[in-house]
Amino acid sequence: MPPPLRGVRVLELGQYIAVPGAAQILADQGATVIKVEAPGGEPARLLPGYGAAMVQAYNRNKTCVELDLKSAVGLENARRLALSCDVVLANFRPGALERLGLDAEALRSIRPDLVHLSFTGFGAEGSLRSRAGLDIAAQAESGIMWVTGAADGEPQRVGFPVVDAAATHVVAQAASAALLGRAAHGTGASIQISLWDVALTLQAANWMEYALTGVEPVRTGNGQPSAAPAAELIEVADGWVVLSAYTPQHWRRLCELIGAEHLFDDPRFATSLDRVRHRPALHAEMARVFSSMDRAEVVSMLNGAGLVCGSVNSYGEAKALRDTQPRSPFVSVSAPGDEDPEWQLGPVAQWWDDVGEPVPVKTSGFDNDRLDDLLSAPTDPEPLRSHS
Repeated sequence: MPPPLRGVRVLELGQYIAVPGAAQILADQGATVIKVEAPGGEPARLLPGYGAAMVQAYNRNKTCVELDLKSAVGLENARRLALSCDVVLANFRPGALERLGLDAEALRSIRPDLVHLSFTGFGAEGSLRSRAGLDIAAQAESGIMWVTGAADGEPQRVGFPVVDAAATHVVAQAASAALLGRAAHGTGASIQISLWDVALTLQAANWMEYALTGVEPVRTGNGQPSAAPAAELIEVADGWVVLSAYTPQHWRRLCELIGAEHLFDDPRFATSLDRVRHRPALHAEMARVFSSMDRAEVVSMLNGAGLVCGSVNSYGEAKALRDTQPRSPFVSVSAPGDEDPEWQLGPVAQWWDDVGEPVPVKTSGFDNDRLDDLLSAPTDPEPLRSHS
C-alpha cells in the first residue's frame, strides 16, 4: 500500500505544537508539507531546552522555508505556495490571516477546492478571541487542572502539554476528513478549531457525568472516584504499580490471587462503591501482599490472570520496555550534526511495511534553496479529486 496521502501538498503556517504536529502527521502519511517560518525561524527555535525539543518532535519530514510575511515579496510567495497546495494549516491569532490575505475566504475565492484550517487558542470570535492560546491556559480554563491532583492539594497541570498534543490529532483528522469530502464532492472546506474546545472535549465523560448528576467533578487523586479498585496507585518494593479490578469477576479474581478470598464476603468491600468508601482499608489489604514484591512480579501476576496492571515507569524504563517489542515508535535517525538526536519518535500509524527513516528538521538553516521549485508547482493539483 502506498502512503495514503501521497501527492497531497500541505502548507503549514504554524508554530509550537498543535499545527506543526498535525502537519507532521500528514507528512508521515505521505503528504508533501511545506512549512513557512518567519525570519530566524518559528519562536520555538529560539527557546532553549524544551523549545528545541518541540522543533525536533513536531517537524520531521517537512520542507522548511523562511519567508518574511511583512514584506511584499515574502507575502506574495506565501500566497503562491498556499494556492499551489491542497491544504493550508495555520495557527495565527484571529484577524492576522485576514490582514495578510491568507484567510479561508481570500484563498478559497480563488481555489474553491482548497482545504483551509485555522487553529486558534480561544476561538475566532467572542470576548476571549485575542487571548494567547497556550496549553497551560487551556488546561486551566477547561477544568483539566481542577480535576488533576490530590483531593486535598492544589490544582495540577498534566505533566506534558496534553491539550496541544491532542490537538495535533484533532487538526490532522479534520484535514483528512475534508480531503475525503473533497474527493467525493469536489469542494474544499473552511475549518476552525480552538485549543480551548479540544481541552473541553478531552473530558467528554466527565462533562456527561456532570450533566447527568448535576455534581461537578473534583480532584480525587489516584483511583477512580466511583469505582474501586480502579486506577489504584500501589507502592511496591521498587516503586509503584497501578491496577484495576472493579468488576465482580475481577474483584473475586484479585482476592484469590492475593490469598484473601474472605475479602470477597467482607461487607466493607461488597460492591465497587463500598470499596470506594473504604479505599484506605482496601489499600492496606493489597499492601499486605504487594509491598514485598517488585513491579515486574506484580505486573506479571496480575496480567497473567487477565487483570489490568502496569508499572509506573520512568522515561528510560518506558523506552527500554517498548524497544523490546516489534514496531517500536522509537526509531533511529542518521543525525547530520552533533546537536541532533540519534533517535526520535516516529509515526504511530504504520500504513506500509517500509516507512523509511524519518528526516529530522534542520536545527539551523532552512530549505530556501528549494523555494523556486516549490513556487513553480502547478496551482491546480490533481490528487484526491472526485472519481465519481
